[in-house]
Amino acid sequence: MSVELGVKSYFKTAIVVMIVALFSMPIFAQNGPLFEQGKELYKAEKYQEAINSWMKIVDNKKHSASLYYNLGNAHYKLNNIGPSIYYYEKALLLNPNDSDIKNNLAFAENARVDAIEPLPKTIFYQWYHRVSSVLTFDGWAIASVVFSVGFVLLFLLYYFSYSEGKKRLFFVSSMVSILLLGMSLSMVYSTFEDAIKNHPAIIFSESIEVKDGPSLGNETSFTLHEGTKVQIIERDSDWVKIQIANGKDGWIPLSDLKEL
Repeated sequence: MSVELGVKSYFKTAIVVMIVALFSMPIFAQNGPLFEQGKELYKAEKYQEAINSWMKIVDNKKHSASLYYNLGNAHYKLNNIGPSIYYYEKALLLNPNDSDIKNNLAFAENARVDAIEPLPKTIFYQWYHRVSSVLTFDGWAIASVVFSVGFVLLFLLYYFSYSEGKKRLFFVSSMVSILLLGMSLSMVYSTFEDAIKNHPAIIFSESIEVKDGPSLGNETSFTLHEGTKVQIIERDSDWVKIQIANGKDGWIPLSDLKEL
């Protein structure tokens, strides 16, 4: 009976996968030509038309670093600083080590009105940032599994070895594995916490007054301009509390920014 149910369940899952695949095929088929069409329009200096073509791919819920990179380039050509920075940042999230994305993002950031000096970072934070950025959250999780398996295997080899030299080697290696496992688990926890707290957004309004409360009637604390990157730290209906790199914070309407 359980076998029969398992077979039925398998076939139901297979049918669902096939239906999803069939409906997805036209979307995959049309995204390639749309991307190439956008590239041709970009080469012809028809930047808005190129954006329109590429945005159809985004509307199809398809994402890639190259797509966002090209959208950033087209917006930069039109002097749309906020959107250009937004799409470069989106591309960088998908491909954080791409030098072209980093370089073009730096050019776009130089065109911003706001020049915000970030708060100085401690040596410990700089060290942590360098180490944690080596791998993503998923990467650290995989590393933890690898080190845990490595520790078990090395300890078993140590336990069943008869040679003193091999026992010493396997014991030291297993201890190194357990240390690396502890470090990777710590990084899994830390990077997960960072991801939970990280809510970046880009200012899209040409100029926006940052208030000391979630209302237009509150006092203006400072002013921000298009393209500035902020962190969302609190929400209240249609308002968000944001913080900038120098530690200042305040409230702006949700409609004046776009979340990454």
